[in-house]
Amino acid sequence: MPELPEVETVRLGLSRLLAGLEIKSVTFDWAKSFPNAPSDVERFLIGAKITAVRRRAKVLLIDLSTSYTLVIHLKMTGQMVFVPLVEDEDRFGAGHPNDSLVGSLPDKSTRVVIGFVDKENGLGPSLYFNDQRKFGWMRLIPTIQVEEIDFFKKVGPEPLESTFSASLFSKQLDHRKNTSIKAALLDQTVLAGIGNIYADESLWGARIHPSTKVSEVSGVKRSLLHKEIQYVLQLAIEKGGSTNRNYVNAEGKKGSYMDFARVFRRENLPCPRCATTIVKLKVAGRGTHICPKCQRIKK
Repeated sequence: MPELPEVETVRLGLSRLLAGLEIKSVTFDWAKSFPNAPSDVERFLIGAKITAVRRRAKVLLIDLSTSYTLVIHLKMTGQMVFVPLVEDEDRFGAGHPNDSLVGSLPDKSTRVVIGFVDKENGLGPSLYFNDQRKFGWMRLIPTIQVEEIDFFKKVGPEPLESTFSASLFSKQLDHRKNTSIKAALLDQTVLAGIGNIYADESLWGARIHPSTKVSEVSGVKRSLLHKEIQYVLQLAIEKGGSTNRNYVNAEGKKGSYMDFARVFRRENLPCPRCATTIVKLKVAGRGTHICPKCQRIKK
C-alpha cells in the first residue's frame, strides 16, 4: 500500500496539474470504485472547479468549488495519473519518459476517468484512477463533513507537521506501550501515514530492534526515532516515493527512493553502516528488515 511519501508525491503533482481545472465528465466501470449518487455527481462534481488538493494520512482530498470534496483512498494498487492533451504541453510540460504510464491509458486497470474542460480546444485533459485489485475508491462528500469521517477522527498526528514534536511522538507511543515499537509505528491511530517500508528504514536509522517493547524504548531513543522518521519521509518525498509494484506519481512516473533505502529489501546485503549482513524476519505480522548488529534487542 502506498505510504505517506507516495501519497504526498501524488498530492504535490495533482496540486500543480489540476489547479483551477473544471470537471466536464466522469465515467467508471466499477461501482465500488466510485460509490456516489448520480444526482450528487451531476450537481456537485460536473462543472465544479478544482480549488485545492490535500492529504490526510494516506488519503487524498480534492476540494471542489461546490464545497464538496473527492475523498480518494488508493488502498493497495491505486494510481492517480493525469494525462494532458498534446496541445497542453506548454502548460503541463512536453513529453513523458519511457517509464511513464501516460501513453498507455486507459488500460484494463482503469476504474474511473475524470475529464476536464479545455477552453480553447473543447476536449480537455483527463485524470485516470487505476486500481488492479479494485480495493480503492473515490467518494464525493461535503467538504464540511470530511473531518467527521470515522477514520479521520481516529488517525494520529502528521509526522511532517511543525506541531509534531518529539514529546508529542513519545506521548503517542505510550498509547501502545505494551506492543512492539514496529507495531506502534504501523498503527495509524498512533501516527499517520507510516507503513512497512518507512518503519523499517526509521528503526534502522535509530538503531532500534523492531521487536523492542515500546515501554523499553528510552527517551533518548524516542527522540532519535522522531528525527529519523522525519528524515526518511522527507527524503522519500524528495525522491518521488518508493516504487513498489504499482505505485507511480501523478504523471505516471516511478519513484526512486528504493535506490537510497538503507535496509528495506536489502536482505543478504551488507549493512551500509557496519557491513553486517542484513536479515529479514517477521515482526508485527510483517516482513521486517534489520541489521542484527546495529539493532540488537535487549535481553
